[in-house]
Amino acid sequence: MATSSNKPRSAGSGHRTRSVPALVRRGVGSGRTERNDHLPRLELVVGEEIICVPQEAWTLEGFRKWAISPEFPERGRITFIAGDLIIDTSPEEPETHIKVKYEFARRLMDLNDREDLGEFYGDGLLVTNEAAELSCEPDGTFVLSETLASGRAVLVPREGAAGQYTELLGTPDLVLEVVSKFSVNKDYQRLRQAYHRAGVPEYWLVNARGKQVEFVILHHRPDGYGERTLRGGWQRSDVLRHDLRLIRERNQRGLWRYTVEMRKR
Repeated sequence: MATSSNKPRSAGSGHRTRSVPALVRRGVGSGRTERNDHLPRLELVVGEEIICVPQEAWTLEGFRKWAISPEFPERGRITFIAGDLIIDTSPEEPETHIKVKYEFARRLMDLNDREDLGEFYGDGLLVTNEAAELSCEPDGTFVLSETLASGRAVLVPREGAAGQYTELLGTPDLVLEVVSKFSVNKDYQRLRQAYHRAGVPEYWLVNARGKQVEFVILHHRPDGYGERTLRGGWQRSDVLRHDLRLIRERNQRGLWRYTVEMRKR
């Protein structure tokens, strides 16, 4: 996590912790914009680096400003959900995380190149939904052309930089999360609830950490997300109008090879 090595290691009433990852709660509704002088600055110590969370970041508005500022850490993942900050600086596992998300990115970009359905963004895109009190960086995000045209989701322009953007504000059509060692609760519970509050039509969830790889497309329903698994392990995407499944096998080096198979409906 990138922070300047000459930053102070103490901040008065600030709190310091060595827990990685960390869930930090301050009991503030994230949609509120008023200042609360009782909220301390957080310093999270990771090895020789320090993540300094400013006081303003305990509100959604303040977190969004911090997330696009030069002071925001360059490495790791910080998620804002309903007044909580989930800070995860653990490195991504090569075989069960990095390979998986890039295989999905490759296939979704290929599909979009052929059919021009909208815009696909890999990990690193800041996605914010004010109604759900959520700001995070999914492992993948897809927004259909009609969603952008309707204003249901908008790219927020970067000030003073024509053609550049800081975040996606609103509701994307699908988000992808690949489960890691420290993200189990976040991906299966916190984000599942938050994405549902945000009205995201499809939540794609992949867990490749076990003996069997798990891939499910969760569909938005009034009372929560529901599964719709087809015969042969296929998952149906109404957003993309394709069925998909994830195949995993060993390559000649004994490492994993992932293949996302697609069939058009």
